[in-house]
Amino acid sequence: MSNVIIKKYDKNKNLIYEKYSNDDEYWWKYDENNNEINIKSSDGFEYWKKYDENNNLIYEKYSNGSEYWWKYDKDGNRIDITKQEYKNIKIKEYNSRTKCSRFELMEI
Repeated sequence: MSNVIIKKYDKNKNLIYEKYSNDDEYWWKYDENNNEINIKSSDGFEYWKKYDENNNLIYEKYSNGSEYWWKYDKDGNRIDITKQEYKNIKIKEYNSRTKCSRFELMEI
């Protein structure tokens, strides 16, 4: 197992860089609310995140093409997305354990 040898943080104490003894590197970016919006690794893997006005995670996109969308109830609890709510998205698969769905964008 590789050990972390370097960690860097921004002025808000958010982790922005990590380097491991095996030379793997990771970079993080955050929005103005300190929500993690991007992670990039030295092997080319990357993902992006978007949040709603309550800082709830609503969207993730991975460099491998996977995309995930979430919706929340009035109490901030994550709930399932139905196909009718997002007419431009086709449901590809649903993981009942994590309550996450994978979707394919049909049009933007």
